[in-house]
Amino acid sequence: MGGFDQMTATVGGLWDSMLGEGRHWWITSTSDSHVNWRDGGTDFWPGEYSKTYVKAEKNYEDIMESIRAGKIFVTTGDLISELDINVQTGGSSVTFGETLTISIKESDDVTVTIRLKDPSVDNANGDNPAVKRVDLIIGDIIGKAEDRTAYSYPTTKVLARFTAKDWKQKGDYIEISYTLKNLDKNSYIRLRGTNTDQLEPAVDPKGEDPWTDFWFYSNPVFIKLSN
Repeated sequence: MGGFDQMTATVGGLWDSMLGEGRHWWITSTSDSHVNWRDGGTDFWPGEYSKTYVKAEKNYEDIMESIRAGKIFVTTGDLISELDINVQTGGSSVTFGETLTISIKESDDVTVTIRLKDPSVDNANGDNPAVKRVDLIIGDIIGKAEDRTAYSYPTTKVLARFTAKDWKQKGDYIEISYTLKNLDKNSYIRLRGTNTDQLEPAVDPKGEDPWTDFWFYSNPVFIKLSN
């Protein structure tokens, strides 16, 4: 589904059901290459089509710690090369993989600031795809699922969709701001984006040109309510 499996790509699917249990379950992109497409196969070299970005210092220890902490976003086709999120209320702010605690009594608004880079460079296919839309996704955290066989999570939804008319363009960078109001449940939010017009990623048909259908995904930010 746009280069990702259905457990990641389906809103309210298996990944969301794990996040809804409060699990800090991170996604990564895969590059399982056997026979490259140039040699008659259907695979890409690692990083040629799908990439995992980790926000870390350039040393082994920090990279591994950032992977464990979920400071990761993934993309296909070099649709983006940078992605940051700042989730803030009062004097507290968090980013991917972290938890923001807010007071139920104060019911503070939560400001979500998104910044991403749509690079002005060609990908491995010689194309320079453009981001058409960014989605902000939210789900409730309700704890252990009663039905352990369920592969869906109905509380998760696309809260907002942003296109060029909704964001500020600063060179290669896109900046988006959104306010979450009246949160009354423990929640998580995550991001995705695409170069397509699809509202939801469709199953990739056999023979589809993969260089026309790109998506990116962030790992979540958690929001916890306190008394």
